[in-house]
Amino acid sequence: MDTHTGTTPTIDLEPAARQIAGLLDSIDEQQLDGPTPCPNYAVRELLAHVVGLSTAFRDAARKEFGPTTDTAPDAKRPVLPDDWREALPPLLEELVTAWRDPAARQGMTRAGGVDLPAEVALVVALDELVIHGWDLARATGRRYDGDEASLRASLAMLTPSEDSPRPESIFGPPVPVPADAPLVDRAVAMSGRRPDWKPGD
Repeated sequence: MDTHTGTTPTIDLEPAARQIAGLLDSIDEQQLDGPTPCPNYAVRELLAHVVGLSTAFRDAARKEFGPTTDTAPDAKRPVLPDDWREALPPLLEELVTAWRDPAARQGMTRAGGVDLPAEVALVVALDELVIHGWDLARATGRRYDGDEASLRASLAMLTPSEDSPRPESIFGPPVPVPADAPLVDRAVAMSGRRPDWKPGD
């Protein structure tokens, strides 16, 4: 896979989206104010961010541009809707379905106020689901069993190259891990997270 040239094999968001959906019922209300590996986000803000990114990338796939696609993710602190437990699973399904349309992957689109090739937006959406799915699992004491294809795509996107330097303003410095570390550890470490992170660190 070469995310830096925009050449992308068939990517399906369903496994990464399903990982997140599977965590929702187990999240206790008391955990919403707990810390996460995502800097400055408690669990409730992380969930709100997932709601926002799912909406934005769904609309990016549909080429339905407006506030959801034109607003930078850090423009304001995300607020978790009261019905998040019921609203997020179908929203994730809509995201998956939208990107399965071949037209979604053609031409240009917009997300976070940035115009970019649709194939690149798809890989970014996948990485968001993978990394924040891991964030959510770690923050709530659950195991994250990412699928190999999604993890490899995420790692490839996060790994800098001469043509695509690492956007340090978005991701923290890579965390060193052994070359033979599990694939999920290598992906989250490349995003600037400690694979052994746990609440209270």
